[in-house]
Amino acid sequence: MDQITVGIIGGAGYTGGELLRILINHPYVRFAFVHSKSQAGKPVHATHTDLLGDTDLRFSGEETRDLVAQPGLSVIFLCSGHGESARFLAENPVPETVKIIDLSTDFRDQSNGFLYGLPELQRERIRPAGKIANPGCFATSIELALLPLAGSGLLREAVHVSAVTGSTGAGQALSPTTHFTWRNNNFSIYKAFTHQHLKEIRMSLTTLQAGFDQAVNFIPYRGDFTRGIMANVYTPFAGSLEEAHRLYHDYYGTHPFTHLSDAPIDLKQVVNTNKCLLHLEKHEGQLLITSIIDNLTKGASGQAVQNMNLMFGLPEDAGLRLKAPAF
Repeated sequence: MDQITVGIIGGAGYTGGELLRILINHPYVRFAFVHSKSQAGKPVHATHTDLLGDTDLRFSGEETRDLVAQPGLSVIFLCSGHGESARFLAENPVPETVKIIDLSTDFRDQSNGFLYGLPELQRERIRPAGKIANPGCFATSIELALLPLAGSGLLREAVHVSAVTGSTGAGQALSPTTHFTWRNNNFSIYKAFTHQHLKEIRMSLTTLQAGFDQAVNFIPYRGDFTRGIMANVYTPFAGSLEEAHRLYHDYYGTHPFTHLSDAPIDLKQVVNTNKCLLHLEKHEGQLLITSIIDNLTKGASGQAVQNMNLMFGLPEDAGLRLKAPAF
């Protein structure tokens, strides 16, 4: 099989670094460039120090217009901050032959010809797509908790979500709520009921259940750890727990990364992997779905590679059989 020639814009951040860690070991990938304005000319391992000995790549500082127009380029990943992708594409015409996978929020509304890239929702539409908007991390964990219910038209009342994320979800730039001295031994709510991922969550649910118009009450938390998301989602469910298990097994049976656990789950089972693990409980008419992912892999760069694999006709799990730390 021919190798995919990859370019990365914004390779110095958390998602860019995670993408590099995966793609350096991907059996079908070679790099055309890794671009960074701030680190131009420096070795990649000078920024992502764990890659020392794994790659001799250097960050490119060349004009991006020239980089994306080079012959033989297969796909570019946009890993810059929110708002930067739209600006980049406006200033740098990308040939029609080059596929685009954007990891920002800019096109998650499926504008500008982008398709929302949640494989468990629309895998067959991703395969022929030329432009993919990678889902948000909280959105991924919550959507995967609810898609089987929406797919069977069983979201009939409000959905309640309590979810916590690691500090890497806020990006690499320091702010008062990401600084170690504030985050360490601390826990806080932010953007209660107003989180930006609610729009894409509703878009995904109504793709499967067009009439769903109930509230999704989402309380996000900042956790005192670096990686991972745990979402606890509950909504009324008339069936038995056994019926819920069958529903979820049937929905995810052909998807390689989303799995149902009979036992309670914890974040260390998914950190450093592209997995989503789900656990179901039934309490007085409410179905509780616990969903866990790594915010930088299944919630960002790993899912971006999963989308790339689908777009190029590769095995969906190529380069993504990653091992969790476990302890």
